[in-house]
Amino acid sequence: MSLKIPRKIKSKLLNSLERGKSVLLLGPRQTGKTTLVKDITVRKSINLIVPSVRRQLTEDPDRLLREIQSLRKSKSDRPLISIDEIQLVPELLNVAQYLIDENLAQFILTGSSARKIRAQSDLNLLPGRVVYFRLDALTLDEFMPSKLEDELYFGALPGIAQLKKKSEKADDLHSYVETYLEEEIRKETNIRDIGAFSRFLSLAASDAGNIVNFSAIANDCGVSSVTVQSYYKVLEDCLICDRILPFTQSTTRKKLTRSPKFLFFDLGVRRIAANEGESLGSIAEGRMFEQFIGIHLLRLIRSRQSRAELLFWNDPSGPEVDFIIRHRNRMIPIEVKLTKSPKPADAKHIFKFISEYPLANHGYVISQCEETQQLSDDVTAISWRKLSDVIDKLGI
Repeated sequence: MSLKIPRKIKSKLLNSLERGKSVLLLGPRQTGKTTLVKDITVRKSINLIVPSVRRQLTEDPDRLLREIQSLRKSKSDRPLISIDEIQLVPELLNVAQYLIDENLAQFILTGSSARKIRAQSDLNLLPGRVVYFRLDALTLDEFMPSKLEDELYFGALPGIAQLKKKSEKADDLHSYVETYLEEEIRKETNIRDIGAFSRFLSLAASDAGNIVNFSAIANDCGVSSVTVQSYYKVLEDCLICDRILPFTQSTTRKKLTRSPKFLFFDLGVRRIAANEGESLGSIAEGRMFEQFIGIHLLRLIRSRQSRAELLFWNDPSGPEVDFIIRHRNRMIPIEVKLTKSPKPADAKHIFKFISEYPLANHGYVISQCEETQQLSDDVTAISWRKLSDVIDKLGI
């Protein structure tokens, strides 16, 4: 199915191209990178998913240089070239670097993994010449699910979100996990213990949103804690997971949590990877709702090219705040509650955080309430449907 939903990031991407920049667009598979680029007029398009194309350029990376030279109509001509899934032939990054450096071409480079791009040690894309973008699954200002449960269970990958039948969504999600997560990631990273990685993937998906215990997961997988940490790094590099760091600065609290949380990039993919059904119960739905908000905060921050950070705050023997947005000289504490009727008691940990950190002067409870409510002078309760409006209002 072709993407019919306009992506917010497109105008920023086009603006970078109009300014003469090249673009590196990374995002998980099936988030719409190829479709987005198809709407942009390029002189030549190269898709490295095609085996014959990939083989030719792997054997002779300089072929790209010769082909682009033949496209140039004058000495000042800089043809715009798109290369899809650049990480499949990372040697091409060196050729692209040369062409950019010499003002011979302009590029849109897309990829679904940062692993091999980072490993290409000779690559040194010129600062200010290549602009990095991240394309996630759909944000709430691009596609608003008719029911919260639609995304908690089936996620927001563009092609899946547009399907009408739950059975079709389920089939496509199973295919995604089986053909991409379980096969292509292992292939790309040369993971040898397939059984251990499969067990890890299921456990990591089930444990998403919790403070991670590397040792416990290692024991369950039958591998070392170091190996589990390397597996998480694989998921991060392949853009499947985001690491959410704890906020640990305090003059009074000595035991603030220092272990991170991990969020899967899409809740539908997470559910299938965790081997969960389509009925989770109220407690599990509350956990999924918290992850839903965390994922969308990340998507909205990235789609706006913001430098804001998403953190959390946890004292094992005391209060915890689900998410902290740190932006410029502000910290914005956020609590997530599944309730439709938020009350001041739901914000008690936000009150505590604000009292301890002068940079935090207002917080939010995000819930299923229909109308915005003022729980106190310092805390506002909003509907999850208005999340993007609040992000815009905060200037993030």
